[in-house]
Amino acid sequence: MKNTPYPAPDFSLPDENGKQHSLKDFAGQWLVLYFYPADDTPGCTIEACSLRDARDDIAALGAHVIGVSKDDAAAHEKFKAKHSLNFTLLTDPEKVAINAYGAWGKKQFGIEGILRKTFIINPEGQVVKVYGRVVPLGHGAQIISELKKLQSA
Repeated sequence: MKNTPYPAPDFSLPDENGKQHSLKDFAGQWLVLYFYPADDTPGCTIEACSLRDARDDIAALGAHVIGVSKDDAAAHEKFKAKHSLNFTLLTDPEKVAINAYGAWGKKQFGIEGILRKTFIINPEGQVVKVYGRVVPLGHGAQIISELKKLQSA
């Protein structure tokens, strides 16, 4: 893992509605970019719901939440609707951003896949915090605490 801060890799990916989002869209703003293995699996649902529940507090700190997985737009749309997710999900079937952020690798039992990772990117486009092996439960509160710490530094 790289030492922070470092320039956040650029990305341009579609959301569940086909709208493209890129890093430059968030210039001058805080961004919480999280990578997760798959829509509607137990751990991913717990993590997404934790971020959903914390999203208003995260937004009050001037930050956006974006989730990224290989799932297609239809799966993202169903996942968002089923769990009332209040943030954007991007689809990365070619693993462009997933690879750029180092969120692909060996998981349990040597199987390769998307690693559960979260990146906090500051308004200058620098990755200032990386959560390697995210624990889904309570991740939203963890992000709020870290954003407050980073913003007061």
